[in-house]
Amino acid sequence: MSDRTYLFVLTDAGGTVPPEMGVVRRLVDRGHRVTVLADDPLEAPALTAGARFRPTTGRVTKPFDDWAIRTPPGIARGMADQMIVGPAPVQAADAVAAIDELRPDLVVVSSFAVGAMIAAESRGVPFDLLMPNTYALPAKGMPPFGVGLAPAHGPMGALRDRAFGAAGRRLFDRFALEPLNAVRTDHGLEPVATMWNQMQHARRQLVLTSAAFDFPAELPANARYVGPVLDDPSWAADVPWTPPTGDDPLVLVAMSSTFQNHVECLQRIADALGDLPVRGVVTTGPAVEPGTITAPANVTVVASAPHHLVMREASLVVTHGGHGTVIKALAAGLPLVVLHHGRDQADNAVRVTERGAGVAISRRSSSQKISRAIARVLGDDRYRQAAARLGEQVARDALGTALLDELESAPLARDPLG
Repeated sequence: MSDRTYLFVLTDAGGTVPPEMGVVRRLVDRGHRVTVLADDPLEAPALTAGARFRPTTGRVTKPFDDWAIRTPPGIARGMADQMIVGPAPVQAADAVAAIDELRPDLVVVSSFAVGAMIAAESRGVPFDLLMPNTYALPAKGMPPFGVGLAPAHGPMGALRDRAFGAAGRRLFDRFALEPLNAVRTDHGLEPVATMWNQMQHARRQLVLTSAAFDFPAELPANARYVGPVLDDPSWAADVPWTPPTGDDPLVLVAMSSTFQNHVECLQRIADALGDLPVRGVVTTGPAVEPGTITAPANVTVVASAPHHLVMREASLVVTHGGHGTVIKALAAGLPLVVLHHGRDQADNAVRVTERGAGVAISRRSSSQKISRAIARVLGDDRYRQAAARLGEQVARDALGTALLDELESAPLARDPLG
């Protein structure tokens, strides 16, 4: 395989960054030329992955405090304004300039980087869409994204999915479709009927998870499950870590790397661990200062630790349900207690509980209820066995070649200006 030129246009959505940078690193390791176009906070992880970095001309995406919004229309408006179409004009202009200079064979984009998708289309260069979670677009048989529903059955179930899907499409189109089509028009492209159509124009939709973890559905012909990327974030990968002394089961607590108003939840989890014969390790990530958590004697609170090392020693993971943490825990054969907060976390939780690999409880649960859930999972080996069965396939998919096979299958580009 001759070396190729790839342009990645990425957005900082917290937990999506490590797997997307993991894709970058894998291509660099294969000898390809990779440039990352993104906001300044992604410069360090891009350079660590071995890529060239190209900054946006001003911050494209802004932190989205979805935890402070109480209604679905508020969430949809905020996502449209701050993550999807609000950044699109600047992102499209930056991506066009990068494409014209670099002549990439393929543009690879984050899920909501619609400006970069439009730029690639307008310059006649194929683009691939990265989905570092379960399949997120409407598909027959797939429960609607973000709701935390199990698969439906029968005519009433199909009606449920159609109704939820139509409502979600209308909600996002209400805020995103007109400005999205305005950017498309500015770049000489025909309008799309719905925002989701923009994502469906991808050469490939690369789903960075295991098909064994997701629910079965009829996906479009350009969608591919290519296995999860299990890389730790750059801010945690090289942190020294030594297991706490003792022989009690080790419980890892790993919550969101972005702020989701989860400090009180972290404190209740720490208090719950204090009531159990376990060794607790709480990693707060960059969103929370470790000193804000009062730790019982058997609990260690740190800003970060390499999860791939901690999980080798652990017996259980307590988490908010982000895809990265959940899929790493399963790959390590570990059952979970999930206190989902929002975004895709309820979806990940139901995929865990439907397979018997853990339990899900409310993020507002008392420390006593959290303690009982942890004790329940630790005390019933069926959870560990189910996690190990599912995790065996997850780990196998993570080691597979499907991701690179798909990325390297893109045809060599013609001159986009020719």
